[in-house]
Amino acid sequence: MNLFERYLSLWVGLCIIAGVALGQLIPSLFQTIGHIEFAQVNLPVGLLIWVMIIPMLVKVDFGALHQVKAHWKGISVTLFINWAVKPFSMALLGWLFIRHVFAPYLPAEQLDSYIAGLILLAAAPCTAMVFVWSRLTNGDPLFTLSQVALNDTIMIFAFAPIVALLLGISSIAVPWATLFTSVVLYILIPVIVAQLWRKKLIEAGPLAFDAIMEQSGKWSIGALLLTLILLFAFQGEAIIKQPIIIAMLAVPILIQVFFNSSLAYWLNRKVGEKHNIACPSALIGASNFFELAVATAISLFGFNSGASLATVVGVLIEVPVMLLVVRVVNDSKGWYERTN
Repeated sequence: MNLFERYLSLWVGLCIIAGVALGQLIPSLFQTIGHIEFAQVNLPVGLLIWVMIIPMLVKVDFGALHQVKAHWKGISVTLFINWAVKPFSMALLGWLFIRHVFAPYLPAEQLDSYIAGLILLAAAPCTAMVFVWSRLTNGDPLFTLSQVALNDTIMIFAFAPIVALLLGISSIAVPWATLFTSVVLYILIPVIVAQLWRKKLIEAGPLAFDAIMEQSGKWSIGALLLTLILLFAFQGEAIIKQPIIIAMLAVPILIQVFFNSSLAYWLNRKVGEKHNIACPSALIGASNFFELAVATAISLFGFNSGASLATVVGVLIEVPVMLLVVRVVNDSKGWYERTN
C-alpha cells in the first residue's frame, strides 16, 4: 500500500477538521461553490469526481472478461454477494438502525437521507482499492481483474435500478432524472473515457502506462481530499452539534462489511474454490466504490444532506476495517484449506 492508501483514515480525519473549520470561517465561499450547478449537478464536484474516478477505471481491463469462466464458482459468489445480498442487507440495516435503534438521537428530517446514503454506498462494488486488498492476501490477480471488470460492466446497467428499487422500498422519493444523469456522468462517461485513454497509453508502451498511472494517482488523491473538504464544510454545523452521528452511521456499515465478507468467504469454501480466489471475492463484497457513492449522493440530495455524510463515513472507515478483514482471511487460511 502506498502512503495515501495506508493512512486514508488519517487524511479523512484531517479533511473533517479542515472542512469544518473553513466552512465556519468562510461560509460564503462554500455557498457560492454549492450553487455552481447545471441540471442539478454541481460542476466543481463533477470535475473532481472525474479526476478521481477515471484514473482508477484506466486500470480495469475489460478484455479480462473472457477469464470469468476459469473460476465461475468464485465469480458466481461475487455476483451473488454484490448484487443480490449487499444492497438489500444494507437497506435492512439502515432501516433497523437509522429508523429505529438510533432514531431518537438523529435529526428526524435527515433519517431518510441517511438511509439513502447507506444504500448508495452498498450498491457500488469496489473498483480500485480491491486490487490493493487482493494483493495483501496473495489473491489471484487475474481473478481479481476479471471480477472487477464484470462488476463495472454490470454497474452501468444495474446501479440505477437497484438504488431506485431500494429507495422506493424505504419510502424515499426517487429523482429518476437525476439518478440516471448520475449514472451517465459518473459511470458510463468515465468508463468510456478511461478505456480510450487506456488504449492510447498501452500503445505508448508499459513504461509510459506505468508513469502516467503513478502521476494520475496523485491527481485522484488530491481530487478526493478536496471533495471531502467541500463536503465537511457543508456538514460542519451538523457535525459540531452532533459529532456522535458519524459513529452511529458507522455501525450499519461495519456490520455490513463483516457480514458480506464472511458470507462470501464461507460460500467460496463451500463451492470448493481456492483460498486465493475466495479472498478477493470476499474483499470485493465487503468494500465499496465510495467515490461513486459520494458523487451520486451529492447529485441526488446535495452537499448538506445526510446521504452525503453517510457515504463519507464509508470513506472514513474503509481502510482500517478492510485491513482487519485482510488479516482475518490471511490468518484463517489453514482453516479454509482444511478438508471437511
